[in-house]
Amino acid sequence: MDLIFPLIGSLLLVICVMVGVAFLTLLERKVLGYIQIRKGPNKVGLMGIPQPFSDAIKLFTKEQTYPTFSNYISYYFSPIFSLFLSLLIWMCIPYFIKFYSFNLGILFFLSCTSLGVYTVMIAGWSSNSNYALLGGLRAVAQTISYEVSLALILMSFIYLVGGFNFNDFSKFQDYSWMMILSFPLMLVWFASSLAETNRTPFDFAEGESELVSGFNVEYSSGGFALIFLAEYASILFMSMLFVVIFLGADIFSLMFFLKLSFISFAFIWVRGTLPRFRYDKLMYLAWKSFLPMSLNYLFLFIGLKIYILYLIL
Repeated sequence: MDLIFPLIGSLLLVICVMVGVAFLTLLERKVLGYIQIRKGPNKVGLMGIPQPFSDAIKLFTKEQTYPTFSNYISYYFSPIFSLFLSLLIWMCIPYFIKFYSFNLGILFFLSCTSLGVYTVMIAGWSSNSNYALLGGLRAVAQTISYEVSLALILMSFIYLVGGFNFNDFSKFQDYSWMMILSFPLMLVWFASSLAETNRTPFDFAEGESELVSGFNVEYSSGGFALIFLAEYASILFMSMLFVVIFLGADIFSLMFFLKLSFISFAFIWVRGTLPRFRYDKLMYLAWKSFLPMSLNYLFLFIGLKIYILYLIL
């Protein structure tokens, strides 16, 4: 039973995430539609609600094309591995039900997001197309840059909370949200999350205007769908993580899911509002603004922790 329950739980979690991803795409198309004063998908079924499923059927039944000079095995497996990693990160979430006892959940999250860089790089390189390679290189440079500030922000909170388990974050925020203590860090985290998931205004990996869709330009049907699913699963996970770290909510409460939905909506809202950054500005923001700020907060939190321990002792 100890083996079967976690397996069933993981399977249910993956299914629920995939359904969530399907409806997140619908939400995005609807919200962008209303931002641009149009309807969005409304033909399939009632108000276009079954639209994501018809899209999935269309994508997975289309003919798969392969570039003649591509490195076939890595070209084929990188989207699969990308989706696998996006779903694997979700395994840090059932920390209240004790499916998995993740005392090092934060390290697991950082390891999986770091591996995600390789899938994008290999997807761009193995297509053997210059456009795809350029898109992949830009995505890798961007993701690595913003991972540094994400890790430093997490380190600040690890010092404050005193553990690597996401469960400690919810206990720590029983009386006051982390957002109140570190509002600027929350804004930096949100911007870094946008960059980490290759979303507007940092979507250089898929810069349609200059790179013809970036690293996924040679992918069609199933491969494209898997890359798409991986991106949206990451968006949902980053929204969940944002809520856990800054808006401390119990996973069993309805408020947790309302907050998660709002943060996911904020990702879409940003896409409908902001224009794309210039690439050098993106790098400047990561290394000259976010990095010093997160380092300063890290020292502040270390100082706070030492002061609190001094008072206790």
